[in-house]
Amino acid sequence: MSHSYFVTGTDTEIGKTLVTAALVYKLNVLNSGSACAYKPVVAGTYRNSEGMLCNEDLETYALVQDPAIPQSVICPYVLDTPAAPHLVAAKHGKHLELDRMVQAYQTLQTQIAHVIAEGAGGFLTPIDDRYDLSTFSVRIQVPVILTVGMRLGCINHTLLTVEAIEQRGLKLAGWVANCIDPKMLYLNENITTLQNRIKAPLLGGIAHFPPNLQKKANAPYSIEAIEFAANAIALP
Repeated sequence: MSHSYFVTGTDTEIGKTLVTAALVYKLNVLNSGSACAYKPVVAGTYRNSEGMLCNEDLETYALVQDPAIPQSVICPYVLDTPAAPHLVAAKHGKHLELDRMVQAYQTLQTQIAHVIAEGAGGFLTPIDDRYDLSTFSVRIQVPVILTVGMRLGCINHTLLTVEAIEQRGLKLAGWVANCIDPKMLYLNENITTLQNRIKAPLLGGIAHFPPNLQKKANAPYSIEAIEFAANAIALP
């Protein structure tokens, strides 16, 4: 059975990379080397202590999969500015090619049993003036996993995203409640509301990280944080 998925989210900075890494981690624990992550485009780099340009999402992936897999293979477009990818690309005279994104993913699928793609931002994040990441998802034709950032407003964002996924004929394999706001009122009631309105299963809830697992700026998630998330969610 293939466990290849497209991980999308209700917004940016709501834990898609954490969920993606946790799924890859779980699959590689079951069968070492069987899974890897893929991201069609990342926006935002920084220089590490050695002066090398890095992206925290790609660094996170390297913690849970074969680090020898070249960055260019798992992400065809790396943009320096943390903003909407199509705007950053246009600003620098670049064009994000949907075909290149799809072909890179399909090439990985011929080499790795389980390839989990992570979107950038939300489900409808534009690639250019014609396409968005939902188009990428339609082209690769794998089930979708929705990461929900549990905070005020998430019910509306979640149900709109579920509707958009279903309208495109895609299968929603499940969703993850990532508790990013430790002060959210009626957290459990919000999760129950979503469970009652979404046909796909809740794969798990990731509790708000304790201080020792909090992600630092310009750094990947720690392996301990990834393991914490992996223990909280199930494979579809």
